Amino acid sequence: MLSGTMKPHGDAPPVPPILVKSLVDDDRLTAMGLLVETYAGVVDVFERELESLGISGSSFEVMIRLARSPDHRLRMTELAAQSTLTNSGLTRLVDRLERAGLMSREPCPTDRRGYFAILTPAGLAKVEGVLPAHLITVDHILTGVLKPKELRVFLGALRKVRAVVRPTSDPEVAAALAH
Repeated sequence: MLSGTMKPHGDAPPVPPILVKSLVDDDRLTAMGLLVETYAGVVDVFERELESLGISGSSFEVMIRLARSPDHRLRMTELAAQSTLTNSGLTRLVDRLERAGLMSREPCPTDRRGYFAILTPAGLAKVEGVLPAHLITVDHILTGVLKPKELRVFLGALRKVRAVVRPTSDPEVAAALAH
């Protein structure tokens, strides 16, 4: 396709090969490709590491969110917005974690349709037991390869992108959108 003229959609004129080449080499594609490749690599390392510690990646993702939340609780809708799980996937996971005694649910007093997910003391102990080894891995593959200033810039950049693609996952952005 690069050697010939690219056929665009609709009635648009053909794109000359030189322009196709410059589009293929666009830094935006490089940024997206690096992000996807890095994410896949990080997830692969974390999944294997967490499994070796006796917890699935999705369980850890949900439990660490709750561990870092006030009173170790979040509304299910907030937890769904902050996780990579679908609503039904989150519900099934919370069901399993609840049966294991690591989480509980309680109705929201101000919204009879809403529920809070709550990390139990056993769930918090599980997270705390996994964290020392997990933080070594995080440092080895992510934070430790960046200088302190690079890490601050990286975190800022991730928050900016997240605010666009998942605005309700950031409590401050979600609050601003609600008003």
